Amino acid sequence: MTVAGTALVEPDVLERVLRRALERGGDFAEVFVEDRTMSAISLDDRRVEELSTGHERGAGIRVVVGETTGFAHTADLTERGLRAAAEAAGAVAREGGGGARRVALEEGRVAAPNEVRILPSDVTKAAKVELLSRADAAARSSSDSIVQVSVGYGDTRRRIQVANSEGLLSGDDRVRTRFSVLCVASGDTGMQTGYETRALTVGFELFETASVEEVATEAAHRALTKLSARPAPAGVVPVVLQRGSGGILFHEACGHGLEADHIVKDSSVYTNRVGELVASPLVTLVDDGTVGPNWGSFAIDDEGRPAQHNVLIQDGVLVDYMWDEVSARRRQRASSGNGRRESYRHLPMVRMTNTYLLPGEDDPEEIVAQTPHGIYVAHLGGGQVNTATGDFVFGMTEAYLIENGRITEPLRDANMIGNGPDVLAKIDTIGSDFDMSPGTCGKDGQSVPVGCGQPTLRITGVTIGGTAGA
Repeated sequence: MTVAGTALVEPDVLERVLRRALERGGDFAEVFVEDRTMSAISLDDRRVEELSTGHERGAGIRVVVGETTGFAHTADLTERGLRAAAEAAGAVAREGGGGARRVALEEGRVAAPNEVRILPSDVTKAAKVELLSRADAAARSSSDSIVQVSVGYGDTRRRIQVANSEGLLSGDDRVRTRFSVLCVASGDTGMQTGYETRALTVGFELFETASVEEVATEAAHRALTKLSARPAPAGVVPVVLQRGSGGILFHEACGHGLEADHIVKDSSVYTNRVGELVASPLVTLVDDGTVGPNWGSFAIDDEGRPAQHNVLIQDGVLVDYMWDEVSARRRQRASSGNGRRESYRHLPMVRMTNTYLLPGEDDPEEIVAQTPHGIYVAHLGGGQVNTATGDFVFGMTEAYLIENGRITEPLRDANMIGNGPDVLAKIDTIGSDFDMSPGTCGKDGQSVPVGCGQPTLRITGVTIGGTAGA
């Protein structure tokens, strides 16, 4: 499985369906075919609560006429079913003026970003359940204070095929495997939770490098640490983000604002700012769907365009945005390989892949040592952002006080509140280390897997919504 590409529907059928889609007129037509298998297992309090598998197949067809898009989807992959969906999508083209249009497809093959060696479907359910049981035992052995453990396993294999009226024909075969542990600890301060996950665009070989015992121990440690945590200070304080832990901040705080659909609608704080200094000169921000087995990697996007290495901000200067097919056509430029969709039932839109800050040259330990007072964030939780203003709110799920250049007491969960452009400008030192973390990005009702990453870095001042006086 080293080459992406699979024929779910014969090319000659796709050609006829595309011609049918354009019979009544249209500027662009596309067929997206998907075959997805899924497996999930959950263990809660030592009992298997879920053991499920699923399989779905279907196609989504869209026709673009000027500024209008017609879209239809079907689970019927016969030529008759596809033609019916094409007719429905093409109905947005008004009567007359269209006529027939010839479509000739030329298949292109794109190398996958990594090799999948062990298909999860070839592994027994018993072997998968054993992983969950081992993680449960490891978490509980951490301390008697661990009173609840929930372990989850999931894998997907998603084969896609994309053809469009410009002659593109391409495919991809994506396998993703995920493992997570949630622990609840009980103590004098009540119940505290800790969560940890491992997820890569690989097969069952994930567990050759990812120790389930290590994942469980990290989750348990996070919950146990909070039992002795003190309230977080409130106010504006310097924040040091541990490597990999804060990638979600930049995904939300500036990544969404650099997606071209927000740009063409003039609903982003970064609209018409290419060439301007929008961040500290230390900051180079990249979106890259080609980086090995990371969670947001793939060979082609969901519009058939090859994944790319896209520099968004270089040395603090805004270089470019992320583009899907429709947004790019409106600006008469090429897609950047960022057209993504949750399934064949959804229209594609501009989405991130693996978004991360490049490492700098500073010693991560020295960054802490040179911070007299502040907060060390080891793990950020979920957040939200207003793309028009850049304002954001994030939860700190593991954080510590920095006193006299040393990491000291753990802090209770609190919120980090700020503005994306403001935070980018306040980064004054970036470490030489780096790490990535997996995530799920939601936008307009669709969810897709993404990767987030960054080196250890310091922000000179961020508002912390804590309960203690600063």
